[in-house]
Amino acid sequence: MNQNSAKTQGVHHVGLTVPDLTAARAFFVDALGFEQVGEVADYPALFLNDGSTMITLWQAEDPANAIPFNRHTNIGLHHLALRVGTTSDLEQLYSELRERNDLDIEFAPQGLGSSGAQHMMCLIPGNIRLELITV
Repeated sequence: MNQNSAKTQGVHHVGLTVPDLTAARAFFVDALGFEQVGEVADYPALFLNDGSTMITLWQAEDPANAIPFNRHTNIGLHHLALRVGTTSDLEQLYSELRERNDLDIEFAPQGLGSSGAQHMMCLIPGNIRLELITV
């Protein structure tokens, strides 16, 4: 694709609605090292940043009656993919995530076809699919 023809310049932020704002914040901050850079308490929303990507977390209004996303039957965000530096970094993060009780690992780091990339997939608080990938 010709870079000069693009009318956008990359992702500014990704917004996720979650059933438990505290649990989702804890995952991104404690497990992935994001920094909380803002908050709107009466919305309620939190703004997190890893130095490259901003994630906005919104509290679902009625989590008990919210319909969880199913990647096979719903239209919407299939998963969020975050880049990890190296294969060693990915393996180290996988080891750390395996010790946590606030997520389910869908699959351990593995090759992504013939691309040379490694990736893993997990379900984080709020049942949101997160891919961690090296390129």
